[in-house]
Amino acid sequence: MSDYFQANFPFKSLTVQKGLAGSTRIDSNDSSANVVATIAEAASDRKADEILVLKVTDVSYLADYFAFMTGYSRVQVRAIAQAIEDQVQQEWQRSPLRVEGKSEGSWVVLDYGDMIVHIMMPKEREFYNLEAFWGHAERVEFPTSDDGGGKST
Repeated sequence: MSDYFQANFPFKSLTVQKGLAGSTRIDSNDSSANVVATIAEAASDRKADEILVLKVTDVSYLADYFAFMTGYSRVQVRAIAQAIEDQVQQEWQRSPLRVEGKSEGSWVVLDYGDMIVHIMMPKEREFYNLEAFWGHAERVEFPTSDDGGGKST
């Protein structure tokens, strides 16, 4: 494990905000960043809470981005997962390579290869605390509909 954690690893935070035209200002050459922005927006539209996106490119070979979010019921967790799948398919013509946990609904994982999305109930999120494990990765903040940055309803 020590190979993955460097003692002097700089903790960086990147705030991504909506531009005047409503587009998210991120590196347009990074297609994964654009897809993860769609993922965060779709989750926010389904009222996912505590949305956290980590850019793990420099610290993991598993993916470029991890996204974590909380749903407060099994129905909401499934709805968030379905909204993400639908939105990413519609905007980027991509389907997850693997989907796990949808039938149980307490922790759904959507694996897009370069992005891995975790949608968890509060108990699972607190117990496993995956974001602390990857806490040395770069945080990418996306505005939510509560911040006035999401789609209007």
